[in-house]
Amino acid sequence: MKVAGERALVLGGGGSAGNAWLIGVVAGLADAGPDVTQADLVIGTSAGSTAAAQLTSASPAELYAAILGAVPQPRPAPGRPPDGRAAAPPAVDHLERTGRIIAAASDPADMRRRMGAAALELEAAADGSGQERWRAVVAARLPSEHWPQRPVLVTAVDARTGEPVVFDRHSGVDLVDAIAASTSSGAPYGIGDNRYIDGGYRRNENADLAAGFRRVLVLSPLGGRSRHPAEWGMQLAAQVDELRAGGSVVETILPDGDSLEAFGTNLMDPSTRLPAARAGHHQGVVLAERLSEFWD
Repeated sequence: MKVAGERALVLGGGGSAGNAWLIGVVAGLADAGPDVTQADLVIGTSAGSTAAAQLTSASPAELYAAILGAVPQPRPAPGRPPDGRAAAPPAVDHLERTGRIIAAASDPADMRRRMGAAALELEAAADGSGQERWRAVVAARLPSEHWPQRPVLVTAVDARTGEPVVFDRHSGVDLVDAIAASTSSGAPYGIGDNRYIDGGYRRNENADLAAGFRRVLVLSPLGGRSRHPAEWGMQLAAQVDELRAGGSVVETILPDGDSLEAFGTNLMDPSTRLPAARAGHHQGVVLAERLSEFWD
């Protein structure tokens, strides 16, 4: 095994609920055992990219307290995302639309190209005002708009080519823009002349980017599941197998029953943040003793 580093922390996607759960779990671990934010590498995808930027710029306790102290958010009106962007099709329509794209694709690369093309069609039909609002929303969520000094990787996909993209502080891209691209869901996010879609279209967790690290801890709000055919190897289990085959020791944290109940049926619903964070914190405290031996 060619050692790239000692410890890597991987934070997967999962909407508003998933972001809050990630912060809750990490805060619970820190309260009762290991501080996993001291990883040698942090990898963030979609909602996990926001958590990666947050957890490397502020303490888990501060972030968790901020969720607990936030004004409760109402459920978003049907057809309008909770982030304040322009009206979008209901979530079920989004799932049906992307489900058709996945079904028509021959492999992951073909799927990403098709997803990018569909996103660019949405951009062509929009009035162009959504990006500025989305960037402001993302910026407001971050404790700092500057890349942390420790290694952080943020994933996205090039909407025009379908090629996976990994941003870091050496990429020449502002942290806010990198996070906005990774969390863009089905709408393209522009950085210069390029357009990007959600990093989850590469893989939900992108844990394979931690190849070469001795110990890898993966937090997956989506429970390691994938909507893609199993033979594509997009699911977390395939990523873990790849890491272990390369010599890494891997631990995963998936939402337990209480966390899944807190998520409800819509991970994008901001009203789930408080219960998701609390459930995640409890889960982190419970797991702290076992993970202390692994992490420390």
